[in-house]
Amino acid sequence: MNIPSELKYTKDHEWIRVEGDVAFIGITDFAQGELGEIVYVEIETEGETLDKEEVFGTVEAVKTVSDLFMPITGEIVEFNAKLEDEPELVNNDPYGDGWMIKVKLSEENELEDLLTSTQYEEIVG
Repeated sequence: MNIPSELKYTKDHEWIRVEGDVAFIGITDFAQGELGEIVYVEIETEGETLDKEEVFGTVEAVKTVSDLFMPITGEIVEFNAKLEDEPELVNNDPYGDGWMIKVKLSEENELEDLLTSTQYEEIVG
């Protein structure tokens, strides 16, 4: 299982990578493995500002549909359009080409509440 140390994580299996005042968000390698083959990613919140832990979209796998939760408060400035035609990128490269949204940070102090890679690894064991 791949848990990059430079990222932050949530108990809901989202990851976040901050670059300046923008954060990339996706689901973890563990989450995509549990979901199985991902067939559709639905994000209809582009342009909206959502609070931490609000649902920003859903991911549909062959067997199930799961909600996606905001790890931090912010405005969703971009949806990864590649996922419209290639949702399997979430399975193949969850921390790279499989990112889901870019968010403009509103509350940087919320980053302190996120899990480190070591803490996340303890949860998924």
